[in-house]
Amino acid sequence: MEPDSNTSTIPKLLRNVVQNIHTQSATFMLTKVANNWQPITYQQTLDNADYIAAYLLSIGIKKGDRLALIIENSPEYVYYDQALQQIGCINTSIYPTLSETDIAYILNDSGSKTILVGNSFLLKKITTIANNCPQLIRIIPIFDDYKIPESIQLNAGIINLQEVLQQGKTQITQHLATINQIREAISPLDISSLIYTSGTTGIPKGVMLTHANLVENVKSSLKQIPVIDKNDTFLSFLPLSHIFERTATYHISCYAGCKIAFAQSLELLAKNMAEIKPTVIACVPRLLERIHDKAIKAATSKGGVKKQIFLWALATGEAYRKVKENEKTPNMALNLKNTIANKLVFSKIREKTGGRLKFMISGGAALPKNVGEFFGNLNIKILEGYGLTETSPVVAVTELHRQVYGTVGRVLPNLEIAIQNTETKEIITIQTHQSFHKNFECAEGEIIIRGHCIMKGYWNKPTETAEVIDSQNWFHTGDIGRFYEGNLQITDRIKNMLVNSFGKNIYPTPIENTYLKSPKIETIFLIGDKREHPTAIIICPKETLQETFGLQNTFFDNDQIFINNTAIYQWLASDIKKLSTQLAKFERIKNFIIKKNPFTIENGEVTPSLKLKRKIIETNYAQAINEMYQQNDNTFIE
Repeated sequence: MEPDSNTSTIPKLLRNVVQNIHTQSATFMLTKVANNWQPITYQQTLDNADYIAAYLLSIGIKKGDRLALIIENSPEYVYYDQALQQIGCINTSIYPTLSETDIAYILNDSGSKTILVGNSFLLKKITTIANNCPQLIRIIPIFDDYKIPESIQLNAGIINLQEVLQQGKTQITQHLATINQIREAISPLDISSLIYTSGTTGIPKGVMLTHANLVENVKSSLKQIPVIDKNDTFLSFLPLSHIFERTATYHISCYAGCKIAFAQSLELLAKNMAEIKPTVIACVPRLLERIHDKAIKAATSKGGVKKQIFLWALATGEAYRKVKENEKTPNMALNLKNTIANKLVFSKIREKTGGRLKFMISGGAALPKNVGEFFGNLNIKILEGYGLTETSPVVAVTELHRQVYGTVGRVLPNLEIAIQNTETKEIITIQTHQSFHKNFECAEGEIIIRGHCIMKGYWNKPTETAEVIDSQNWFHTGDIGRFYEGNLQITDRIKNMLVNSFGKNIYPTPIENTYLKSPKIETIFLIGDKREHPTAIIICPKETLQETFGLQNTFFDNDQIFINNTAIYQWLASDIKKLSTQLAKFERIKNFIIKKNPFTIENGEVTPSLKLKRKIIETNYAQAINEMYQQNDNTFIE
């Protein structure tokens, strides 16, 4: 049965499921305990949410209070979120990877009164800074064997989640009527969540997202992808502290009655896929790139017949895909070849994902076109989406029946996306779901958005809010894009744009994606602002370097930041030269340096959502960059 109209706020969604879609005893979540996947029912979830809500009311928490969570994905996250949502509080989720300084800033800026803590490492961070957060009254670890150093005298009380549940259970009779009353009185325009965007520059800003923002975004997304239903199982591994996973997995499941299985870790993701056999997974491009690289390496590294069969199958899959995408019918010979390719190669790769995938949703960054095409050749659907924290987040997503690789899909229903000239501020085009035409194209400019998904604003920052939401209610994304074959295509970020010394605009992302086609490159950071030509800092996959050059872990552990090895340089240079031919001459890198280890969040070089911080990286490695430009024997100067 379709959900009824009583789905206007986040806490009403699960109750609608048990009234109209599933019974209370149906499984909602799955979590690995020891060697078994433990089912958790809707009834258990709602009961635990009620007990936590009762406890929170008993300590004086009231509607509008901000309650923080710093925890990996787990049922406990859901219990706590459902609890605070139904008493009108605001979920303030914090990335577990943030520094103590950033965590303290968020707790103080939001005025959070409680914090749910996921493990002992995170608890140590919280107890270190808790006394510098005067509004914090409770620290709630989800585990019971915590220890606080005697040297730390906490001003906030500390109580583990099991004790919270026990106390709440004894108090539920006293508070249940109040909980129900508050839940029914919550307005769709009330703030549901406060999510701090790390940003690539500046201090974090708290994005205020209302219940309407989040619920309407789910409804529009499901209109675009109507094949998601109560029989689906999501495997959740991206952080719920990020709006992408929260919407694409958690909120959609709460609305449509899907199951959620929580992956144990990124390292165990492949094992968990085989066990759970998910039908939908939300992921980021980097994961898909790794699957792509490993699949090709495993099939071709030893050469011989196995390699030949794999390459033949890929070519067959590509031919079959292109015929289907052109809305034509494959001939009998191609159908037969594709059936054989599927049996020999494609089915075995799909089986590693559990064998039931309808599709994977890719978001958070641009997916390289060749990676999307690779999965398409295997008949694995990758739906690309686009949005920002400030847009709840989805504003465009690929339709299941129509793939345009290198784009992020069609505009969602009930939204407007415009392209604005970055210099004249003239609006080039306004596109909606209804105005879609498969042959429509336009010039590029800044992507601006208007509609139900736009945030209420930045918490306590009216000036910053006014800078991004104009008088006509257009939200200015800072992203450059255009429409191509009716779909939205992202070119780059305005702040990423480089202007070379000749005044030529260079957008790094498409250039970096070209070089990322090489399996020898894990990360590439383009440099070239106010320079005569582009260069790059490149990071190679550690495993690939070790296998190719017989390197030990000690090679990566010493203090030398960059690799100074002619053989490695020339090995990488061969791929750089080949891929450079796909770019305009002014876009080609003329030299590069190889960094031993990845950029890190700890060094302030990467945001929690894995975006590189341009200014900080250029500052941190200024000397090496300048030395690279001073070299007279640049390998790639033409």
